[in-house]
Amino acid sequence: MTDASATSRAELIAGLNNHRPAIIRTLGGVIVDIDEGLCVMEYDIGEELCHSTSIVQGGIVTAMLDATMSHAVFANHRDVTGLASLEIKVSFLEPSLAGRFTCRGTIRRAGYKISFLEGELYNADGVLTATSSHTAKLTRG
Repeated sequence: MTDASATSRAELIAGLNNHRPAIIRTLGGVIVDIDEGLCVMEYDIGEELCHSTSIVQGGIVTAMLDATMSHAVFANHRDVTGLASLEIKVSFLEPSLAGRFTCRGTIRRAGYKISFLEGELYNADGVLTATSSHTAKLTRG
């Protein structure tokens, strides 16, 4: 990667982080990397978003996956102004306990109006705790 492309990537990450929706800020989410067809985000989830002591509520796990997959589209298709979920499937592989998470969102196939996305959520120990597949309708501006 050239210095110019590294700078533009850093600027894109900063721009996306500066315009994060409130829900992502609430989840302590921040974009840490983007690449072709990929977005990596980190989240810091406290026990206030948990049930059964420190187990993160499933809707919060889904929100982390959804946001990261969506940002893979926004980072890679600058003309996309909106993304609506048509279908999202989450597989909970391990309990996701309160703490830091790394989430990878990947574009598997992107058409003009429909994209197929995948996500993986890892805990601070690098254990894969959940996966997701997502079909999204794109709005282009």
